[in-house]
Amino acid sequence: MSPYTELAAPVEHCLTEKNSDFLSFLQPVKNRDEALVWLNHYRKQYPDANHVCWAYIIGNTRQPETQAFSDDGEPSGTAGKPMLHVLTEQELGNSLAVVVRYFGGVKLGAGGLVRAYSAAVSQAAALAQTVQVEPQVQLKVVLDFAFETRTRQLISQHSGELLATVYSQQVVLTISLPIAAVAEFGQQLQNISSGSVTIKAVSAAE
Repeated sequence: MSPYTELAAPVEHCLTEKNSDFLSFLQPVKNRDEALVWLNHYRKQYPDANHVCWAYIIGNTRQPETQAFSDDGEPSGTAGKPMLHVLTEQELGNSLAVVVRYFGGVKLGAGGLVRAYSAAVSQAAALAQTVQVEPQVQLKVVLDFAFETRTRQLISQHSGELLATVYSQQVVLTISLPIAAVAEFGQQLQNISSGSVTIKAVSAAE
């Protein structure tokens, strides 16, 4: 997993094309359920709209965890898919794009719709702020009490986070660490402890 960019803050934009209004909304989301909650929010906010088209992408746009889109009654392939394409090309990971259309009486045709929905999201994306995301991994570190203080310092130095601490015969630290830092962190910890520390990845079941 490599670093990627994600949408940092909501964006709103309005595009008018041949009397049709295209209201664009970009919303940061972390998962499918959050995306659907926001989608319902916009549907309720604009109940009289002709179409509420959408697309979302979760995770890295180049290797997404999940993605989906909907034309919401527009001709197939003219709205949701072009919107998703813009999110991918602009590398707006963890984002939901919603375009609310109010029909202005002039038909745009399939090509015109693709261009309009693409432009609506592209122009909103041009206003977007992004942040860099460093993929994380959870580790369980088992060590003697003598090495706890130095280990906590190493976690901080490598931009990690201490999630849990359990004291028994040894100290068990559950941490979150950027994937890119795991190898160096492990090597430094083994050097400090003369190889006595145990490090293992935390599985999803734990």
